[in-house]
Amino acid sequence: MGEFWPEYLAEHRNPVNRALHVTGTMLATGLLVGAVVLWDWRLLAAAPVAGYGFAWFGHFVVERNRPKTFEAPFKSLAGDFRMAGLALCGRLGSEMERYGVADSGPHPNPPPLRRGGL
Repeated sequence: MGEFWPEYLAEHRNPVNRALHVTGTMLATGLLVGAVVLWDWRLLAAAPVAGYGFAWFGHFVVERNRPKTFEAPFKSLAGDFRMAGLALCGRLGSEMERYGVADSGPHPNPPPLRRGGL
């Protein structure tokens, strides 16, 4: 993941966006497991909708930036799982500090989309 990881973290400064990502990642994972256990294709189809739905809402509405998924889909997916794992273990804050990424906090009035956004 090398150079991608710090860039990924920088696109996830807002804690609400990060929480939405973790929620979507865990929900999608649960749906994938359920699809395999129950052999239900509907759960399989729902997994990416749930995962990307939460994440993209976090980017477009909360963080007001463009998801890294469009530039590097596989690295972005790996980043989602890495961020979720660190968050669930309580180590995401120290990881952000390590890479010098400041927590933006929730925006009462989100900034406009950055150049090259949507």
